[in-house]
Amino acid sequence: MNGFLAKLRSPWGLRLSAWLIGAVFLAAALPKIADPPGFAEALHAYRLLPDATLAPLALALPWLELLAALALLTGLARRSAALISLALLVVFMGALAINLARGNPVDCGCFGASPVVRSVAERLRSMRLDLARDALLTLLALQSLFGPRKAES
Repeated sequence: MNGFLAKLRSPWGLRLSAWLIGAVFLAAALPKIADPPGFAEALHAYRLLPDATLAPLALALPWLELLAALALLTGLARRSAALISLALLVVFMGALAINLARGNPVDCGCFGASPVVRSVAERLRSMRLDLARDALLTLLALQSLFGPRKAES
């Protein structure tokens, strides 16, 4: 196990963590940038925010995800981008967990609007998987945030 942890803390492990988070955030941001109304609708389904905040959030959040993604992929401002990603992931997991506890099945909206109609049971199962995915990404964000300061060659 110590060998595995050492590899995670190595410059390549650090880069890999940042690239993985960056790739996921890039894949999440682009469809939402292309379809703000669809993303606003996904946000509305969570029933957590006042309606007046949904459109501005649907416009701004994907650009923040894109900014964090590009910083993680390029290595520029890695720690700041990891902190932004971590904060976003905690908010996303909180929103999913609240709705899961309420029994309110929502489509995540993580990668844009889903054209597939799913049953309540399928959406609840998907929410659990989304939480697990976000938990793993949170660990990677923590590793990028607290890993060695420089990922040297």
